Amino acid sequence: MKARIGRWLETALGAISATVLFAMMIVTAVDVAGRYLFSMPLPGGFELTEMMLAALIYCGLPLVSKRREHIVIDTFDPFMSRAVKRGLDMIAEIVCALTLGGIGWLIFKRALRVADYGDTTAVLKLPLAPVAYLMAAMIVVTAIIHVALILVPHADDDGKSIV
Repeated sequence: MKARIGRWLETALGAISATVLFAMMIVTAVDVAGRYLFSMPLPGGFELTEMMLAALIYCGLPLVSKRREHIVIDTFDPFMSRAVKRGLDMIAEIVCALTLGGIGWLIFKRALRVADYGDTTAVLKLPLAPVAYLMAAMIVVTAIIHVALILVPHADDDGKSIV
């Protein structure tokens, strides 16, 4: 069941990230072509790119965490036993989960304010609240993934640093 949820999450977020990246490419191409060929950039192109970039980054964060592909400095790993490395990895996962959970809560509170104020983009008047809610949700999903990494070590855990 857990593996199926993990695969579904990875597939869904991967598809969303790929789609958003492709849309960013199209918006950028249309904006640049319009700017240089017709002296008329895409109205709101910058706003669309900003919103899509936020979605791409925050949808990609759970994928990076789930795959344990964050940057790791393992200078002292050769001098530590497998148990010490696993213990340090668990501490790091706990710190990451707590930190991301707190950040998710703060972003969610901010999203509520953005929704209450009815904040929109300057040119296209697109609402900003959905992007803020997406950011909060993806941060919380990432925190949950870090909790799962504490409780369910991956089969490929060979004692190397996994955070």
